Amino acid sequence: MSLVEVDGLTVEFGDLRAVDTLSFRLEEGAALGVVGESGSGKSTVASALLGLHRGTGARVTGSVRVAGTDVQEADDDALRRLRGGTAAMVFQDPLSSLDPYYAVGDQIAEVYRVHSGASRRAARARAVDVLDRVGIPDAARRARSRPHEFSGGMRQRALIAMALACEPALLVADEPTTALDVTVQAQILDLLHSLRQETGMGLLLVTHDVGVAAESVDDVLVMRHGRAVERGTVADVLGAPSAAYTKELLGAVPRVDAARPVRADAAGDVLLEATDLRREFGRGKRAFAAVDGVSLTVRSGETLGIVGESGSGKTTLGRMLVGLLEPTGGQVLLSGTRADAGVQIVFQDPVSSLNPRRSVGESVADPLRARGDKEVRGRVEELLERVGLDPAHYGRYPHEFSGGQRQRVGIARALAAEPRIIVCDEPVSALDVTTQAQVTGLLRELQDELGLALVFIAHDLAVVRQVSDRVAVMRKGRVVEYGTVDEVYGAPQDPYTRQLLAAVPALDPGVAARRRSARRELAAA
Repeated sequence: MSLVEVDGLTVEFGDLRAVDTLSFRLEEGAALGVVGESGSGKSTVASALLGLHRGTGARVTGSVRVAGTDVQEADDDALRRLRGGTAAMVFQDPLSSLDPYYAVGDQIAEVYRVHSGASRRAARARAVDVLDRVGIPDAARRARSRPHEFSGGMRQRALIAMALACEPALLVADEPTTALDVTVQAQILDLLHSLRQETGMGLLLVTHDVGVAAESVDDVLVMRHGRAVERGTVADVLGAPSAAYTKELLGAVPRVDAARPVRADAAGDVLLEATDLRREFGRGKRAFAAVDGVSLTVRSGETLGIVGESGSGKTTLGRMLVGLLEPTGGQVLLSGTRADAGVQIVFQDPVSSLNPRRSVGESVADPLRARGDKEVRGRVEELLERVGLDPAHYGRYPHEFSGGQRQRVGIARALAAEPRIIVCDEPVSALDVTTQAQVTGLLRELQDELGLALVFIAHDLAVVRQVSDRVAVMRKGRVVEYGTVDEVYGAPQDPYTRQLLAAVPALDPGVAARRRSARRELAAA
C-alpha cells in the first residue's frame, strides 16, 4: 500500500473546477514535487490530502487515501487524528499559521498534547526538542518567544518543528520557501532533505519554483488547469521534458549561469548619483543604520540591479533614491539637481499599493491630474494599452485582475509621470516564472522604447542577472560588491556574494546534491 493514493480527484468551487480527475501515488519515504503556476490546482490538491476542503462548500469527488485512511469517508475524529498525527502540513505564510499571542513553544506543545495525550511538562520538553532539531539556536529559551520575535526563516523552521512534533509519516509543504531569501531558502530545503533521511517520512512539496523542486524531491508532477501534464523523475522531467507546457515553464526560469539577452550599449551619461547615503532608524542606543555610506550611479538607458537578503538595506536605499525617505546623511542628485518626479517607483505588492476602492484607471490617472493634465482618460487608456492591458478595463477594480496584471497597472502608473528613472522594488518576487518573464520583458521593451533607466531591487539573483547591466550587492546596509553583471556573477570577489550564488537552486539534481553537500560541510566547519 502506498503512503498516498489519489484516484480521480476532482475539486470544484461553484462553477470552477480547480482539480480535474487527478491521480498519483507517493510511496513511504519518497518525495514528490507538485509544480505549476498560480491557478494550476496544486495547493488545492495539498489541502485535499488532509481533508481541509470539508465544510468549505467545495465539491470533492474521487478517492484520497493517506496512510490507509480514506480522507473522503473519514469521520471528524479520524480526520483530527490524521491531521498533525499521521500527516502534517507546513503552509506558505508562517505568520498567518502561528497565533501571535502565544509563545511558539506553547503552540507546538499543544499540538503534541492533543495527539499524544502527554502531560504539559512532557509536551513542553517535546517542543524544545523539535525546535532544536530544526536548528533553532538556544531552543529552550526561544521556545518562550512569540512569532513576531522570530525572523521569517525561523518562523518557517518553527512551523516545520510543529509538523514534526508527532512524527508524521507524511509532510505536506505548501510553498514553504516562497517568501524567503535565497540563503534561508537553501537552509530550509536542506533541513527538509535531512529530516527525510533521518525520519523516513514522505514529502509532498507544492511549489511554483522549478529550482526548488529540483533541490528537494525525487519525482515531479507538473500541473496545469487542474490536470497532470507530466510526471516522472526530477532528472527526466527537468532534463528532458516531453510536454510542451513543461518546456515552456522551464524556458521561463531565470538562471544565474544563462547568457543575458543582447541589448544595445546602455552606457549613457550619468543620470542619477547617490553619494555616501545613510539612513538611520531609532534613537539613542537603539539607533541603527539601515543604509550605511552607499554611493552609486545610474546611467541613462541602463539597469542597475541591487541584490541582497532581507535586512540588507536595499528597499530603504530604493526609497531614498525615489525621495520617499529623507537620507540621514549624503544626497541623491538627478542630473545635478535633487531627485524629483523624474524618479518613480513600482512596489513589490500591487495589492497594497493600489487603492481597492478605486478603479485601476483612476489610480493610473493620479499623476496626470497632479500635474494638471486635461485629457486624462485618453492618456490613461494609452498607458494601459502600452503595458498590455485592455483600455476598456479602466473602470475595473484591483481585485478583478491577476497578480501579473496588477503589476502592469503599477508600471502604467509609474509611466504616467513620464519619469527618467523607475525604481522597481521586488516587482516580480510574488509572481510565477512565466508571469515574471512577461513583466521583465515588458520593462525591457519600455526601457528600449522610452530610454528609461531602471533600478531593479530583488533578492532573486537569477532575475537580477537576467535584467541588469550592472549590479550592487548589499549586506547590512553596505555595498560589498559593485560592478558589471559579468564581473559580479562571473568572478565574485566578496565571500558574501559567493555565498549568495552558491545558494541559488540548481535545475540539475546532481548539481543540487553537490551544493547541498558543500553547504553541509561548510556549516559543520
